[in-house]
Amino acid sequence: MTTNDLQPLIGMTLDELRSVCTKVGLKPFAAKQMAAWLYARRVTDIDDMTDLSLKARAALKQAYCVGREAPLTQALSKDGTAKYLFRGAPRRDVEAVFIPDGDRATLCVSSQAGCKMNCSFCMTGRQGFHGQLTAAQIINQILSVPRSEELTNVVFMGMGEPTDNLDAVLKAIEILTEPWGLAWSPKRITVSSIGNIEGLRRLLDQTKVHIAISVHSPYAPEREQLMPVERAWPVRSVMELLRGYDFAHQRRLSVEYIMWRAVNDDYRHADALADLIKGTSARVNLIRFHVIEDAEMKPSSPRVMEAFRDRLNALGVTATIRASRGEDIDAACGMLAGKNRQNQS
Repeated sequence: MTTNDLQPLIGMTLDELRSVCTKVGLKPFAAKQMAAWLYARRVTDIDDMTDLSLKARAALKQAYCVGREAPLTQALSKDGTAKYLFRGAPRRDVEAVFIPDGDRATLCVSSQAGCKMNCSFCMTGRQGFHGQLTAAQIINQILSVPRSEELTNVVFMGMGEPTDNLDAVLKAIEILTEPWGLAWSPKRITVSSIGNIEGLRRLLDQTKVHIAISVHSPYAPEREQLMPVERAWPVRSVMELLRGYDFAHQRRLSVEYIMWRAVNDDYRHADALADLIKGTSARVNLIRFHVIEDAEMKPSSPRVMEAFRDRLNALGVTATIRASRGEDIDAACGMLAGKNRQNQS
């Protein structure tokens, strides 16, 4: 059996590790030992699991490996942001972005190789869908980036729509938050979505992570031009769902709003956005557009973004302008993977 045929242990839940123990003849309690080695001690080789017997390790190595893979390449920004490229699916590698900010260190992780949502402004969407990432591939991004142990937050805002690969995302969240895993608070995790209502409901019911919804226009016809998913999951229906959940205590709701010049950046849009999210505790993150190749739309000016923010604040909506990071390394979603594919062609 070659290395490529071995099944990775990272990405497995405690119950799945117990099943592995049964298959290789280990006692069930060995599952917790393996989990500790994989997630707390972050080993890269089964031979490093030294409280398992030599015989047990040999049995494991017949069919399994730890599954850690280093980034294929990296790009470092002058502002400290770092983008890492990981193996994803055939013809599509995936990205993770490390964002240091004072005493915080956030990792933006991918959940799919490419994306099915076809948002007009997104480089990942333009590159098509190439496959789902496994829980092992998601967790590997978190464990295998340099400075991994410094991470304070993880956001599922990289390549792909997390609710379109929800089983793997939920498994990754379980590994991140359970005592036998990384034992993080759910408050350290944010999942971004375009508004898949069925997936959102399941995510809200099964986890306590923060939620971010991509809106980008409060007007259905405009949003449909930007995000075809508006036809399947109207943003007003998404907000109606979210009003049924408690975001006042353990979790936070935010709205992501990319701003384009003369497209969605006037007071009319600000007023409509405030009306759209009325009855929720949503905070609005205003995002400067990272220009992508052949894009007709241009980013709003800083002055216009500030006026838009101030209008929302005056209407009782907490709105902030997200600092633009990593533009010198193409840190926007999908850019590095797209360039890497072109270089390989």
